[in-house]
Amino acid sequence: MMYAVVVTFQIQDGKMADFLPAMTENARTSLAVEPGCRRFDVCTDGDRANEVFLYELYADASAFHAHLESDHFKAFDLQVASLIKDKNVRCYDRVAS
Repeated sequence: MMYAVVVTFQIQDGKMADFLPAMTENARTSLAVEPGCRRFDVCTDGDRANEVFLYELYADASAFHAHLESDHFKAFDLQVASLIKDKNVRCYDRVAS
């Protein structure tokens, strides 16, 4: 069974060009160095210019908590904090496929 995390960011006006490369790099690093990170999609839609949606899959909840404690996530979080207007995180402990 997998653990899913979905995050919706509302980015400050004019800051998407700063946010998106940092977000994409965080996703790539998470997939590369975290054994419990199985999927990390960064999604955008031109009709919602300031919104970024993440779909993340982890082996379990502890793998997600390890992600939050990783050095690369902490650095990313500090880097983008001023670029974010709003953030909504939802976690799902069962994923059927």
